[in-house]
Amino acid sequence: MAPILYDYCKMPMGDIWKEDGDKRCKLVVGILGLLVIVLLGVLLIFFIIKANSEACQNGLRAVMECRNVTYLLQQELAEAQRGFRDAEAQAVTCNQTVMALMASLDAEKAQGRKKVEELEGEITTLNHKLQDASAEVERLRRENHVLNARIADTDSASSQDSSCAAEPPLLILLLGLSALLL
Repeated sequence: MAPILYDYCKMPMGDIWKEDGDKRCKLVVGILGLLVIVLLGVLLIFFIIKANSEACQNGLRAVMECRNVTYLLQQELAEAQRGFRDAEAQAVTCNQTVMALMASLDAEKAQGRKKVEELEGEITTLNHKLQDASAEVERLRRENHVLNARIADTDSASSQDSSCAAEPPLLILLLGLSALLL
């Protein structure tokens, strides 16, 4: 019989597997970590290549232009809004001025109407006075005519000297009355 070589392990079998398992686990974790680092490095290189590509650079320029245009448009919008607020304030002021002018115009119209009514009243009064004066003048003319007829009748009986002396006082009386009426 051949000798059989038995190798006895001084450690129990569970500890051997545990010790080997820890080494294996560390090895697997190390390999996976290395793979992750390599993969991230490859992805980073790929990203750097893509980021420095002409299309990406054109995109960045387009983004910057858009930002510049947006900034300019925002400034123009703010300026337009300021102009709009100023125009609104002017419109409010103009509306207030128009209202004040309309109120003033209405007051002037009312005052004008009142003045017209006063003048119409005065005209009516003066027309009545004129009619009364005209009637008085007409009455005095008739009386003068009657008096002249009587004087003419009495004149034919008396001399002409006495008739000439009676006419001037009557004429002065008529002129004085007509001057007072006007």
